[in-house]
Amino acid sequence: MKKSNDKPWFIKLPVLLFTVFVIGISTFAQSLYPPNILDMKGTFSSGAARAMGEPFVGLTTSDGRIEGLYPIRATGVSTAPIRQAADAFLATLDTIDLSRSHFAIDDPEWRDWSNVDVGIFPRRGISLEEMSEAQKQAAWDLLEVSLSARGLEQTRRIMRTEQTLFELNGEPIRYGEEKYYFTFMGIPDSGEPWGWQLDGHHLVINYFVLGDQVVMTPAFWGAEPVITESGRYAGNIILQQEQDRGLALMQSLDVGQRARATINPDKTRNNQLAAANEDNLVLDYEGLPGSDMSGAQKLQLLELMETYVGKLRDPHAEVTMEEVSEHINDTWFAWIGSAEDDAVFYYRIHSPVILIEFDHQNPVGTLEKNTPGTPTRNHIHSIVRTPNGNDYGKDLLAQHLARHPH
Repeated sequence: MKKSNDKPWFIKLPVLLFTVFVIGISTFAQSLYPPNILDMKGTFSSGAARAMGEPFVGLTTSDGRIEGLYPIRATGVSTAPIRQAADAFLATLDTIDLSRSHFAIDDPEWRDWSNVDVGIFPRRGISLEEMSEAQKQAAWDLLEVSLSARGLEQTRRIMRTEQTLFELNGEPIRYGEEKYYFTFMGIPDSGEPWGWQLDGHHLVINYFVLGDQVVMTPAFWGAEPVITESGRYAGNIILQQEQDRGLALMQSLDVGQRARATINPDKTRNNQLAAANEDNLVLDYEGLPGSDMSGAQKLQLLELMETYVGKLRDPHAEVTMEEVSEHINDTWFAWIGSAEDDAVFYYRIHSPVILIEFDHQNPVGTLEKNTPGTPTRNHIHSIVRTPNGNDYGKDLLAQHLARHPH
């Protein structure tokens, strides 16, 4: 006897088909995300959450934070072109894009970045990949007025390496030339603090503006492969000046200086310390101080630092280099590895107002030609930070808020 709540099969059919359809989509969607990449995604998200759970202090030595290094002042270099370009970009975004791309000036979003690929670290903001042509143009206009010609070109070259990684490995979830995300903090204004962030694989730029002062740290610049041998961007080369100038400085040191600069003669692993989730790193000076270098060597050290600082738009890069130069005698140069012409190495430049790291890393996306677990010149990470509390312009922001409570 048929139960009263039973329905004929032809009435149930749409429900059954819908159920099969949903299950099919679910199974298909799960198959697109490899379980090992999902596990890595969870690991990186957990690491970021733990780091952002700590109040920001900034990079310091074990002696503690040095105060008074970053006064609010007039630099005489207008930031109006940057502000106008940011306004133009924001005007292209609809309410949905704005809700995931625009944050308060002191939002934790500043610190939620990583140099790893998008597949294992999710980003907020709007990516170049999903922008309209008008939005892409506005985004590149902002980069063009914010960076120097060198900085802009390096940005393009890093993005091209992502296309190469896609060609070598597939994995569209992880790799792609336009998987780079923009977020904005605060309202672009001539007298109020504001800024923007570009976040993606091997490329992170944090850009803080207050009046006519600019802070562009943390800034991460990296690439794999460093030299592209095939595909759409064959011939793309990146980070060679940073590599070669660092090696030239090390080779300019005499035997005694080189021994002092070397903190480990063996380069066997990744050595970078101050990348993502390390805003509060405690790192003491090591190596050879500028005070024990010759005049020519100090000039080489300044030229090496300018290689990084000079990615900022030219007038503000000069302002930053003046600040860096004031501390040249208190700038330490440290080295890991040998100093042969073809050496694989790590170096660090560290003063009260700047930290730079350069590291030849183990291969990740070029395992078909590089030995796993062995650092290679074909995978480079570098980062620039502002120690003693002014990464993300936070020291300047704190001073501003103390004078002008919001």
